[in-house]
Amino acid sequence: MPVTELYRAEKLHEALGEPFFDRVEAATFPEHRLRYRNQRWAARVGLDGLSEAEWIEHFGRFSPLPGGLAHPLALRYHGHQFRVYNPDLGDGRGFLFAQLRDSKDGRLLDLGTKGSGQTPWSRRGDGRLTLKGGVREILATEMLEALGVDTSKTFSLIETGEALMRGDEPSPTRSSVLVRLSRSHIRIGTFQRLAFHDDAAAIDRLVDHVCRYYFPAIADLPAPERALAFLEGVTARVARLGAGYMASGFVHGVLNSDNINVTGESFDYGPWRFAPVYDPTFTAAYFDEIGLYAFGRQPGALGWNLSRLAECLIHLTGLKSAEKVLATFPDRIKEEFRAALLNRLGLLSAGEAADAALAKAFVDFLTVTKAAFEQTFFDWRGGLASVERAKRSPSADHYQAEAFAPVRAALAQHRPAPNVRLDHPYFQRPMPCTMLIDEVEALWASIAERDDWAPLYAKIAAIEEMRSAYES
Repeated sequence: MPVTELYRAEKLHEALGEPFFDRVEAATFPEHRLRYRNQRWAARVGLDGLSEAEWIEHFGRFSPLPGGLAHPLALRYHGHQFRVYNPDLGDGRGFLFAQLRDSKDGRLLDLGTKGSGQTPWSRRGDGRLTLKGGVREILATEMLEALGVDTSKTFSLIETGEALMRGDEPSPTRSSVLVRLSRSHIRIGTFQRLAFHDDAAAIDRLVDHVCRYYFPAIADLPAPERALAFLEGVTARVARLGAGYMASGFVHGVLNSDNINVTGESFDYGPWRFAPVYDPTFTAAYFDEIGLYAFGRQPGALGWNLSRLAECLIHLTGLKSAEKVLATFPDRIKEEFRAALLNRLGLLSAGEAADAALAKAFVDFLTVTKAAFEQTFFDWRGGLASVERAKRSPSADHYQAEAFAPVRAALAQHRPAPNVRLDHPYFQRPMPCTMLIDEVEALWASIAERDDWAPLYAKIAAIEEMRSAYES
């Protein structure tokens, strides 16, 4: 197999033992049609030299990668779904297929699946993924990565030739199997399952594992201090994730505790959407009737989930110490939002007060005017260095209104960052790359109605141009 010298396989999750997973076999599919491979990330893990047939063998038939896991592992976890505890969760249509090292920074990475067949946790599900679901996950992960949000990466999508029945879309519909690349698939719900079974020893072992491989700077602390530092670390990463959502106008849609992992990455995309305008009530999931996970309620939802993690660690941290960590979350996410906004605008910090004034002015402007969300960030990349460019924007009239005056004053206090790249071809266009629901549906319609994949691939190329323009 032509792996490169950058390829480094691991099988560290096996060391946790049977209470944490079930060994399973992948489904056998009637067809394997490769629709997407993430060549950029394949290169970072030493797998870019695979032929199409070899790629399909490993990511469609799931033959083990050399030196890695001999059998896929369906991970065990519980979790709160829309605030209702569910003890019947677990990997029901996916598994951990492999673990690798990132050649750039040495970090541990997981290759996990979606749609790879039934497991002991499938309940009454078929263990499959619709092709539309796979396409939507590509679009979500590509867009979020380009916007600087810490997200899983869609590594592979293969159409599998089955006709699936679904109640929420026209059926029968086409099927697929997806592979995602993520730093970890250990969830808050992983800890919740152990707490549900009153298995303090297993929680202690899991804390030791995650600190050793994901928080190595605290791995050698005594157990109580280590658990508290771990909670602080997860809190900081989840605050950064939530701020990234808010600065990108993204609504995950299903922020259940089984969808929050300990490394603070966004993953498992179902009914996601990008907000066209700044609207705190904007909701992604049609079944979220009370707006529990609406755009503006996402920080609160993430904080609630962190409280569920803290509950699992109290025997190590103590109640008061855990509460002190959780109490820092609101300020952390505000601070991270200011940083994310500056990053999106390509501006240097001008100090806490000036940064906070800019964040408030920007949000107030977007809220009052309902100016196009992504267009506004695009137009003011580089701050006042983009005044002339903003005059040519479809949103130019908004910038002449009184509501923009506080934004202009706040921008005057900030200098462009050295890597702002206003000369990049992306910033010479009149409108930014967006990912609104009508665009997503149109891309899918081309596939569903004409089997025309060209618009999807063109969109991925446009997102890649955006990513290169924003890349640090």
